Amino acid sequence: MSERGVVIVTGAAGNLGAALCAVLERHGWRVAPVAHDAVDLTDPEGANAVAARTLAAFGRIDALAHTVGGFAMGSIAEHGPELWDQMRRINLLTTINMVRAVWPAMRAAGRGSLVAVGAQPALRAGAGMAAYAGAKAAVLRLIEAAAEEGKPHGIRANAVLPGIIDTPQNRAAMPGADPAKWVTPEQVAEVMAFLLSDAASGVSGALVPVTGRG
Repeated sequence: MSERGVVIVTGAAGNLGAALCAVLERHGWRVAPVAHDAVDLTDPEGANAVAARTLAAFGRIDALAHTVGGFAMGSIAEHGPELWDQMRRINLLTTINMVRAVWPAMRAAGRGSLVAVGAQPALRAGAGMAAYAGAKAAVLRLIEAAAEEGKPHGIRANAVLPGIIDTPQNRAAMPGADPAKWVTPEQVAEVMAFLLSDAASGVSGALVPVTGRG
């Protein structure tokens, strides 16, 4: 994708989203940022509105970088369907809605690039991570399917799988850990920017670990 293209970045006010907007702008993209509290992306109409506003402002949608998501621990024995539904809605449903919202514009243009944020536990869940890992695993299967369905239309779909990201929130939650081993938001953002770019034009359906030294 041309670095002069238009990219929607969801979760733009978050740690990763803000870093990604800065990286993409540095690479010359025209960024359409979407703050997580500005619109309800669990509602298809909210996602459709984001796509419509972007088309009205820029006349095109070349790429989507979807960083919206959420994390919560909960054991299988002590947490029922409510936690599973919460993780599904914020991680999977928002991704489905945004992919579907931008798909028509990309298909009409005959090209497009999607990058979503998965997680390492999506490959192997730890204790207390069943609901979160299950939702993120579903995100990865969605991206794999989108990569296949996008081939006839020039649409690529990939995902990054970060380890623990070095954020103020994670430092506060894990005061005894060594954040030097974690991955920074900027490191994850640079990988996402690469996957969106023409430099990765031959890459689709990839699930890329970005784990720092963890």
